[in-house]
Amino acid sequence: MNCPFCTEAETKVTDSRPEKDGIRRRRECLACGRRFTTLERVELGGVVLLKKDGRREAFDRSKVIAGVRKACEKRPIPSGAVEALADEVEQAVSAMNRAEVPSSVVGELVMERLKALDHIAYIRFASVYRAFADVDELEQELEALKAGWRRPDIPPDQLALLPDLTPKTAAARILRVRRAKTDSEPEKKQRRRAQ
Repeated sequence: MNCPFCTEAETKVTDSRPEKDGIRRRRECLACGRRFTTLERVELGGVVLLKKDGRREAFDRSKVIAGVRKACEKRPIPSGAVEALADEVEQAVSAMNRAEVPSSVVGELVMERLKALDHIAYIRFASVYRAFADVDELEQELEALKAGWRRPDIPPDQLALLPDLTPKTAAARILRVRRAKTDSEPEKKQRRRAQ
C-alpha cells in the first residue's frame, strides 16, 4: 500500500477493524510517519454484464453508485444509503452464480431498491433507464407508484399528521342526552361531609 502523502510503498498496519462493508485498516507510513486509513473490501470478480446492444462489459460497482447518485441529487437521502444500495445490488448479482448477467437485471435490481428508498429518485432513474417515449408512459409509471408505494420512513401504524383532503361522508349519529339526577337535600349534605 503506497502512502498517499509521500507515495512510499513501505507502510505498517497499526489497527484493523471489521465493518459491514469490508475491513478498515489504520496504517502508518514508515518513511514519513504519517497515518491514514484504508478500507478493504472483496470485489466481485468474473461477472460480465451483457448489454442491450450485445456488448459485454465487466460489472462495475462504481457505475451503479454513479447512476444512483445522479438520480438522488438534491434529495434527502441518508448518508451511506447509496453505497448500501450498491452493496445490495452487488450481492444480488453475485448470488446469481452466473458468469454473464443481462444489464437489464442489474437495472431492475437498482430500480427495486430505489423505489423503497425514495420515490422521486426512482422516477428519475426509471425515466432514464426505461426511456419513456411520452408523457403517458411516465404517467402510467406514476400511477403504479402511487398505487403501491408507501414512504419507508413512516411506520405503517402511524396516523396521518394532516387529515385527508377528500371529504368523507359521515355516518348519521344519534346523540342521546342524559338528564342529570337531582340530589335531594339530605344527599347533598352527606356528600359535603364526605369531602
